[in-house]
Amino acid sequence: MLIRPARTEDLPRIAEVEEAAFSTPWSLHSFRALLPVDRVLFRVLEVEGVVLGHGVLWRVGDEGEVANIAVHPLARRRGFGSRLLEHLLGEAAAAGVHRVFLDVRPSNLAAIRIYRRRGFRPVGRRTNYYREPVEDALVLRLDLGEPDADAEPAADAEPDADAEPPADTDTDPTLPSPNPRI
Repeated sequence: MLIRPARTEDLPRIAEVEEAAFSTPWSLHSFRALLPVDRVLFRVLEVEGVVLGHGVLWRVGDEGEVANIAVHPLARRRGFGSRLLEHLLGEAAAAGVHRVFLDVRPSNLAAIRIYRRRGFRPVGRRTNYYREPVEDALVLRLDLGEPDADAEPAADAEPDADAEPPADTDTDPTLPSPNPRI
């Protein structure tokens, strides 16, 4: 098993996994747009040369958002989702991220178990956030640790970034919508 940065040649397989994993999958265009963005962690999990899953986490200042984790349905229940999550969180922490948010369907009990085991806690709910089927989103948060007062801020950190919720990527033309599934 290998987790590595996504590449252009992975995109067709990523789209296949996404289609199999979600009722409203991200578009190939959305994934392609992420490849050149420095503050986006876009990783694939492969086994014996076959991409079985992918994960996306974007960073803004010292905050991050897990935007997508998908594992092909035939490869589930092998710990691949947890490994992708751990990898993304480790890279995010190394890049200076101290808080991570994510949205999850309340009906996605397997994902919620993974997130809770990792330490994510509920901080809110977005009404009718998902479509097909329509469902609220639980907003979860994980604190990776507080910034060290002696440490240099991340290159893309903004003043008082810890006082703001994650940035709305709708206003950033370099990133797709925070939830292209809606």
